[in-house]
Amino acid sequence: MTTVFAIPLGICTAIYLSEYANNNWINRLMRASIRNLAGVPSIIYGLFGVAVFVQGMGLGSSVLSSGLTLGLLTLPYIITTTEEALKNVPHSYREGALALGATKWEAIWSNVLPSAVPGIVTGSILGLSRAAGETAPILFTGVAFYLRYLPSSIHDSFMAMPYHLYILSTQHHAIEEVRPLAYGTALVLLSLVFVLNILAFIIRYRYRSFNQARV
Repeated sequence: MTTVFAIPLGICTAIYLSEYANNNWINRLMRASIRNLAGVPSIIYGLFGVAVFVQGMGLGSSVLSSGLTLGLLTLPYIITTTEEALKNVPHSYREGALALGATKWEAIWSNVLPSAVPGIVTGSILGLSRAAGETAPILFTGVAFYLRYLPSSIHDSFMAMPYHLYILSTQHHAIEEVRPLAYGTALVLLSLVFVLNILAFIIRYRYRSFNQARV
């Protein structure tokens, strides 16, 4: 849910800011606000998710509420990294496409975006790996410690490893007895984040090699 919400919106926003937005005070304020949002503590996003998604929009404590909240948490990182990746593409790529009769969007789609894919993918995966380890936003918006069954829809509550680890480590009635389970949960969570980071590195390396070969 976080991926579906954050990545398309983040990439589209970055394309607008990098390729279409004028250098006026409104857009400069927008960029500054996005960068400031990246430094907001995750607990604030959790409270915002409760106010807007759980209560304001009536979504309740659910997968959807938590996914949208984590999407907002991830969005500033995706926008910033994507915009930087687009800015690093040489202007000659755009000028060459426009000189051959392509429209501005065709130049962006065929020349700029393929060259910026390594930065876009890396920023997106790193943002999602951060969201995978967050506890505070989902704590208020839909996570449960134990459920017998997987959620059947996006409107149900769910289980998540960060919250499971938090309960086993701090709130369980027999902390010493369940400590091995907490260690196992932490290992699985760290392994997941590690794999995501390695995947981002591999994709970045392969796309960079492909773009260099194409040039």
